[in-house]
Amino acid sequence: MAVRKKKTTGTRKKASARKQASTRKKTGPRKKSTRKYGAKAGKKVKRAMHEMKRGELKSGRSGKKVTSRKQAIAIGLSEARAAGGKVPSPKK
Repeated sequence: MAVRKKKTTGTRKKASARKQASTRKKTGPRKKSTRKYGAKAGKKVKRAMHEMKRGELKSGRSGKKVTSRKQAIAIGLSEARAAGGKVPSPKK
């Protein structure tokens, strides 16, 4: 009686590849998780989003209505920065 091999789908890694993945060194120290945005930033963004949804939020320079969600968030974060809230600096 001949012994048949099981057919594999090819999705499993070989034993040597699994061993290498588990013994690989992690580089650098782990970063501690701290909040990027403070409570003041959350309140300002929440207010800006509500105004945008009601159609009351206006752009600072041109005075046009803001319809973009991203723009409303940017306005809220900008106001939080001006008020001294904990917000990361804007992208350059």
